[in-house]
Amino acid sequence: MRLQSRFLTALLVLLGLLSCSPREQLMVIPRPASVQMLRGRCDLNNAPVYESKDASIPPEGYLLELGKNRIHISSSDDAGAFYARVTLYHICRQYGAEAPAMRIVDSPRFSYRGAHIDVSRHFFDKDVICKQLRMFASLKLNRFHWHLTDGTGWRLQIDAYPELTAGIPHYTKEDVREVLSLADSLHITVIPEIEMFGHSEEVLAVYPELRCGGNPEHPSEYCIGSEKTFEFLETVLGEVIDLFPSEYIHIGGDEANMAVWEACPRCQARMKAEGMAEVRQLQSYGIQRIEKFVNSRGRKIIGWDEILEGGLAENAVVMSWRGEEGGRKAAGMGHDVIMTPGSHCYIDAYQDAPYKEPTAFGGYVPLSKVYSYDPAPEDMPGREHVLGAQTNLWTEQVPVPEHLEYMLYPRVFAIAEVDWSPAEGKDYSEFRQRALFRLKQAHEDGYNSFDLENEVGERKEYLEPVQHVAVGCPVSYETTYADSYTGGGDSALTDGLFGSWTFQSRWQGFLNKDVIVTIDLGETKDIHEIKADFTQWRTAWICMPVEVSFEISDDGVNFRQLGTEVGGFDLEDLRPMYHFFSWNGDASGRYVKVLGRINERKWGWLFIDEIIVN
Repeated sequence: MRLQSRFLTALLVLLGLLSCSPREQLMVIPRPASVQMLRGRCDLNNAPVYESKDASIPPEGYLLELGKNRIHISSSDDAGAFYARVTLYHICRQYGAEAPAMRIVDSPRFSYRGAHIDVSRHFFDKDVICKQLRMFASLKLNRFHWHLTDGTGWRLQIDAYPELTAGIPHYTKEDVREVLSLADSLHITVIPEIEMFGHSEEVLAVYPELRCGGNPEHPSEYCIGSEKTFEFLETVLGEVIDLFPSEYIHIGGDEANMAVWEACPRCQARMKAEGMAEVRQLQSYGIQRIEKFVNSRGRKIIGWDEILEGGLAENAVVMSWRGEEGGRKAAGMGHDVIMTPGSHCYIDAYQDAPYKEPTAFGGYVPLSKVYSYDPAPEDMPGREHVLGAQTNLWTEQVPVPEHLEYMLYPRVFAIAEVDWSPAEGKDYSEFRQRALFRLKQAHEDGYNSFDLENEVGERKEYLEPVQHVAVGCPVSYETTYADSYTGGGDSALTDGLFGSWTFQSRWQGFLNKDVIVTIDLGETKDIHEIKADFTQWRTAWICMPVEVSFEISDDGVNFRQLGTEVGGFDLEDLRPMYHFFSWNGDASGRYVKVLGRINERKWGWLFIDEIIVN
């Protein structure tokens, strides 16, 4: 079928993107599977576009040929034809009126290519959501995970329960239909999430009868022992299923406080009636019961990896966020999984040096780290069950649309390439150049973004080992570090390695206690400097010590104090901080003791990563 040139114009309008700039290297994101440059040039303004079907082409894949006198698109389905047009659009925008003749054979690595936006913590109206969908489509993403409910706000009109949205911004059903109509035209499936059985403060505030025993001290968890809970959830899900056509409904399932159920008479009665030995089986009971209802309406469920606890529902898809373990376990059991580990895919984290960035929730996930992710490596058992990967943007610290886009782009570019392009041939330096080119286009189109061109990058201390007299010396601990933040174990404080911008790398954490450690230098030495590196991440309850003292000893028993540095930091400041507490002077001894004092309120963590002795 011949397509007139107005078709391309309509596509550009649909995507909301309209400019061109000449370039000689193909700068498409995501990277096509195969590009063959041919002799000659293609007149993009006048070459007619032809389209044909070819059943041998994989789903969503395409063959795009730019010849001297015509452009030809082959695909096996409408999605493939659409993605061919998206690639053609990018070629037009890059080269202008005339492009090299070329042959592109392309298809996605994964069927699920997703991005998630939380609209509970901060609400973003339908126009903001539609704008992001246009960008997602231009990156060949095909799933939008819409986090519509959480403890801070229920954002979806439910006719049976109008109190859920009374007095707060939310989406009407007509708003949702508009979003769904656009998404459908862009070959994006919208997956709604209705959170259960925790993170439900906003529901229990207006329907307290759904709490365990109606107890206001436990405002987050539905009572699984109450039939009213299931009446409510099934009514809500019925309306959601009627509104959203997606095959999957996301039902949350994360971070429920099971101690609430353990103390609830109704939940205990449910456990006894069902023959349950462990309270975590209650969550499995609830998930399986909800799954049966959703299945009865012709749909399937997705849940966060906690739904594995107590036994996985039969047809559920696991979304693995607490690292990769949950996804690997579920895939090995034959269940489909979507990989979204916080280490690589949580883009509410800082993407550059925290001292220069807007406040983020925690962690450090730069563009390079997202790009490095492989959802299904060769050695992964059950890797054929990995549907794809997804970035997640939680919005506790993201109040306005400009900030939303700042956190999304360019990191969503990276997950798009991880999901679409072959794992072989990845080259971050080359990708970064394409990302810079794509960002310039995004800015022309009215999108905000992180300033990738002026990226600071990783903490310089992290990049190279440091040499000092205590490197390799044994460390004894009067207080113990947490099992979850060992920093590398007993040798971490004298291994010559600093932590990165994120406290999750090489830092050693002490929960609700002082840091008191002693280094044995092996022999008496002249000492002129001692430094201890601490960090503060208030959003993760990690604070600077109020003071750090330094002592020295000849025998490891009798210590003399060298000095103390008082902290003086604002313990409520949300911005991450890094500071070397230090002493300088002249002393000699074999044993060096460092004492970091926790603040007087006795809460939170102290994090240290290296003690330098010179």
